[in-house]
Amino acid sequence: MRFKGLDLNLLDALSILIEERSVSGSARRLHISQPAASAALGRLRSYFGDALLVQQGKRMIPTARALALKPQLDAILSQVDGVVAGAARFDPSISNRLFRISVSDYLITVLAATLVPALRAAAPHIGLDLLPPSEDSRTALDRGLIDLLLTPEEHCVPGHPMQLLCEERHVVAGWRGSEVLREPMTEGALFNAGHIAVRIGTIDRASFAETHFETIAPKRRIEVTVSSFTMVPPLLVGTERLAVMHERLAIAMSRIFPIDWQPLPIPFPIMRETIQYNRARADDDGLLWLIGQLKRAASNSDPAA
Repeated sequence: MRFKGLDLNLLDALSILIEERSVSGSARRLHISQPAASAALGRLRSYFGDALLVQQGKRMIPTARALALKPQLDAILSQVDGVVAGAARFDPSISNRLFRISVSDYLITVLAATLVPALRAAAPHIGLDLLPPSEDSRTALDRGLIDLLLTPEEHCVPGHPMQLLCEERHVVAGWRGSEVLREPMTEGALFNAGHIAVRIGTIDRASFAETHFETIAPKRRIEVTVSSFTMVPPLLVGTERLAVMHERLAIAMSRIFPIDWQPLPIPFPIMRETIQYNRARADDDGLLWLIGQLKRAASNSDPAA
């Protein structure tokens, strides 16, 4: 199909070429030969009157025109993808759709026990591409490059639909053999102990718990900092250190590691974990079905339920 002289199939090729910065890498993603990918780039250069990608060593660098086109391309392709995905009724029992989800290791850990068997029974052929939170996650949602973003409410992307996944309490956790957990936790004991803190992966962003602690106890003694939530429990074992953890995660990890937890002795806000999807996918039956599965798994993992 052509629009104003442009083969519309080339739009997807251009988006992938800019992402890959490699003709051979783009050819693999497009499932075409390398000469065919080179020919597509040639036609795109001719149409836009711009080099689009310039060879530098073994890589190709996008031109300013290509970088300016990329967000517009992603928005267009996301809308088309939404139309195509919604055109046919989603049937989980036969669908082989791949869902790309940005999600923390905390949520994977607490939801997996319920979610995996449910998906295996209801949708045995679908695939999940689970991506750790990164500095690109919000942009990827905005451009339609991922299907779902699971994130605390304060990190949601403006302008896109959001649903509440669950409300999460935080607790103070430590090694089961530690002295500090033998008595009910006090504010003094909490702040006198060394702590393990979490900063999220490649974002180097403070977690929900750390963000709030920075306002109420900026001088808390942090002895270890890790990049994921599931790294915390083994580092507590055999020490007097403490960590503020999601209650669901503390319960799940106590089945694997010798850790215990107690309620926090200070007022602490409830975390609202949310699910977001691109506004172009608002009528996507497959995404709405998957969101329902995620919410059901979260509800089944709620210790207060």
